Amino acid sequence: MFADRESELAELTRDMRNGQDVVLVAPRRYGKSSLVLRAIQNLSTEGVLVAYCDLMRTPTKERFAAALADTIVENLDSPVGQLFDRAAALFRGLRLRPVIEVEPDDASLSFSFQASRRPEDIDATIETLLELPGSIGAERHRRVVVVFDEFQEVVKLDAAFPNLMRAVFQTQPEVGHVYLGSKRHVLESIFSDRNEPFWRSARRMDLGPIPQPSFAEFVRARFSDTRRGITAAAATHLVSITRGHPYATQELAYFSWELVGERGAATEEVVEAALETVLRSEHNNLARIWELATRNERLVLLALANEPLSLYAEETRARFALPAATFVQRAVRALVREDVIEKDEDGRYRIAEPFLAEWVTRQQTGGVAAARRTES
Repeated sequence: MFADRESELAELTRDMRNGQDVVLVAPRRYGKSSLVLRAIQNLSTEGVLVAYCDLMRTPTKERFAAALADTIVENLDSPVGQLFDRAAALFRGLRLRPVIEVEPDDASLSFSFQASRRPEDIDATIETLLELPGSIGAERHRRVVVVFDEFQEVVKLDAAFPNLMRAVFQTQPEVGHVYLGSKRHVLESIFSDRNEPFWRSARRMDLGPIPQPSFAEFVRARFSDTRRGITAAAATHLVSITRGHPYATQELAYFSWELVGERGAATEEVVEAALETVLRSEHNNLARIWELATRNERLVLLALANEPLSLYAEETRARFALPAATFVQRAVRALVREDVIEKDEDGRYRIAEPFLAEWVTRQQTGGVAAARRTES
């Protein structure tokens, strides 16, 4: 299912069609990949060739090369001729030749590269693979777009890769590039630092929460489509809890839907019961965030549990017994880097991780209640 994002989808589709490079930035589970995949669906009817490569699945250079080879053959190569012969011819000029295997179930191809004793061999192979989309686009007279999901992972592969990739991409006017990423601080260093090769090379597009009113209507429509209902008040309450976070809304709506029988209707009480279930299912993940947090980071989370705040205001520090501003700044920087908290347009900070604020509040309330029971 795909909710709202009409303006973002139209904008991204237009940029991809026109060959505009785009860097799409949003925290985890905000629907970046879903948005791009929907744009790819739109463009597939217009003759645009789109290759999609997920760098989260390529922890080594050899795996990165294999992923590039796979997406080039699957998404860009001409369908004319025998698949195996076309792939062999396409990759004939590579420094390292891939091992090509035929999948017995559907006759599709998979590729792998063996590690070389000379590191420069795999680097040269990747460079040639990055050049191929431009050659294919020119040969077929088609617009080509290459999508790199979780692009910040390229720095982990090799700190020199941004330089290599930018040098190749500058020679490919017929190829557009879309860079997706969830690590804002890494992407900002890649695209916003004037000393980096990708500086000002792509239009930035930030993906935020889905507007709550339209999301509430979407939730109500989805309930109705499955012969169950949710009251307008309950749908509004649901998206107010998740603040329009796509994944969190999906999760809370699912558990609410599960509690309603066929032809029944979810109420605000049902949503609250579903929230209890969600917090239990997310407990291990949320507890791990808390356990890994330093003392000062925990103080910041406690301060933000109930409302967005200007953390550096003297009143805020006094109210929540926060440490000196330098220590708060260090804690905030770490929490932002991990996408646990985020900064609003008005300069206030809020907890971004879905359900963490509710979990922190309930853990503290439970701890106080347990202490009181012990004392009595």
